[in-house]
Amino acid sequence: MEINKHIEKAKKGDQVAFTFLLDYYWNEVYGFMLKRTENETTAEDITIETFSKAFDKIASYNSEYQFNTWLISIAKNVHIDLIRKNKSSLFIEITDEQDQQAYNIADTTPSAEDVLITEQNLSQLLQFIKELKPHYQEVIQLRYFQEMSYQEIANKIDEPLSNVKIKLLRAKKLLSEIIQNRR
Repeated sequence: MEINKHIEKAKKGDQVAFTFLLDYYWNEVYGFMLKRTENETTAEDITIETFSKAFDKIASYNSEYQFNTWLISIAKNVHIDLIRKNKSSLFIEITDEQDQQAYNIADTTPSAEDVLITEQNLSQLLQFIKELKPHYQEVIQLRYFQEMSYQEIANKIDEPLSNVKIKLLRAKKLLSEIIQNRR
């Protein structure tokens, strides 16, 4: 099955496979959490954290279970942790080893989204960016206009590196969809 190929590639650190899985399962995990939380921002934060954790722990994924079931169980646990902590901040510090693994998510090779974004003229691009949610605008701004590294962004917004990478993947995907819809 197609999905299993992407999962196997993702286990080996393949960036394209990670992006495919993120795009393929995003709406399902987000929709599930939106029903549970009834709050778009919380649902989105939990979904970002879910994919961050899933990509950090993808090597432990057992293919006897459906991948979406595995993601939903991670999402439920993230939500339970959030409720338990009852804090405004959901993002959990991760170990250095997990931080190191998160580097596998990022690849320097430009994606289709990167190419599409760089082809836009600046004023038009800024208009498109304004259509994104503020936390996506922020990571795009820091990465592409202030040319910060992933680690510098993580430090600036005080979030784990893996969350920053997931946010940037998602922001680029949404931005490329906006650009394509305007063509």
